[in-house]
Amino acid sequence: MRVAVTPPSFCRSESLRSQLSSLFPDTVYSEKNNYLSESELVEFLIGAEAAIIGRDPVTQSALDALPELKMISKYGVGLDNLDLDAIRKKGVELAVTAGTNKRSVAELTLSFMVGLCHNIFISAERMKKGEWIREGGQDLSGKTIGIIGCGNVGKEVIKLLKPFGCKILINDIEDRSRYCREHDVSESSFDDLIKTSDIVSLHVPLTNLTKNMMDENALRAMKKNAFLINTSRGPVVNPSDLHRALVSGEILGAALDVFCSEPPGDMEFLKLPNLMVTPHIGGNSVEAVEAMGKGAIDNLAKFFNR
Repeated sequence: MRVAVTPPSFCRSESLRSQLSSLFPDTVYSEKNNYLSESELVEFLIGAEAAIIGRDPVTQSALDALPELKMISKYGVGLDNLDLDAIRKKGVELAVTAGTNKRSVAELTLSFMVGLCHNIFISAERMKKGEWIREGGQDLSGKTIGIIGCGNVGKEVIKLLKPFGCKILINDIEDRSRYCREHDVSESSFDDLIKTSDIVSLHVPLTNLTKNMMDENALRAMKKNAFLINTSRGPVVNPSDLHRALVSGEILGAALDVFCSEPPGDMEFLKLPNLMVTPHIGGNSVEAVEAMGKGAIDNLAKFFNR
């Protein structure tokens, strides 16, 4: 049987390729260094009975063109690129490994918090231009941190923040009262959280409820000296509204690892001095890649009894 693998970081890993090919010798690996489009995905998956998929769009029409596909093993944790109803109706097995990259994303989030507070990014850029401006920013310690989305990553961020003595507020669609009691954090409404937090950090899946969650109204409600961090999904933040808020000084700064389109094309936005950006690397540490890949391989092996 044939297995097709699309995620670039998996395909670059000799270790993961070796593990998978030892179980499924007829395995093909994408040579593209980015997600596949729908048409590219269909062309690549034709004839495959199983696929390891990353952020590629699995749609109804794509599944209609792939009658031999029996199983999708998800690499990574986000599901917003998958038509879950179509997958279920087609009878295609879907396996997901939750939490495999939580530490990697949480560590990047923490580095954003420290970097924004201490002006690390803008200071580095100034020095590279020959400027010597000693503006050390502020301490992260003791700040009020608002965590929107208290799932695997959100909880991991809270764990990493413990030594900093921050006041932590959380907002989640689920009842987290027990978690709050056990970890000395406080539940908050969305409105109160964004009004009182020094840093608002987003850790939610992309759904109809979370799309454009941080829009003009939400950004205007934040403190003037507050920072926004998004390591979840790009469309959770309205980019035009964030651009305006950063230029006008409505918030002090922001850090983004995710974007509405990837790679993003708005260079004017990306070059804003009070915006830190990274190319969706949060879940892409060496350790996270291996963990996500191993989980995806294990799901395939379990389904096909290998």
